[in-house]
Amino acid sequence: MSRILLTSLLLYVLSSCTEVSVVEKPAGPPIIEYVDIQPRVVKEFQDSILITFKYSDPDGDLGYENPDIRPLEIHDLRLEKSDYQHVGLLAPIDAHVDISGELTIKLKNTFLLGSSDKEITTYELIFTDRAGNASNPVQTDEISIVRR
Repeated sequence: MSRILLTSLLLYVLSSCTEVSVVEKPAGPPIIEYVDIQPRVVKEFQDSILITFKYSDPDGDLGYENPDIRPLEIHDLRLEKSDYQHVGLLAPIDAHVDISGELTIKLKNTFLLGSSDKEITTYELIFTDRAGNASNPVQTDEISIVRR
């Protein structure tokens, strides 16, 4: 009798087991959010500009070890073309983890384009991950560039 009961119990337990499968989190583009730009008035060729933004990336593939690769696009909206800046690895290469944080980048040698004593500009940022996914573009607040 106990053998039948044990067999029945074992069959019940085995039949109630469900298959567990691991679901991969889909890869996607990074998301960035503008935080701040300082100072709001800069002297050309003298002051550096600090731009702070938040980032998040579902698969953690932001940044590069190789300093020659520049995934952060920085577009001074007074100019036709963008500049690019290197960002180091923000998570280990094979981690595949959801990451988020805050970065501050430094821009040097800002200058006036024309002959006036003051110009106003904003910057647009786009951050591209190692899979080639580009973030949403974000714009900074306006800053003034003045002659020294």
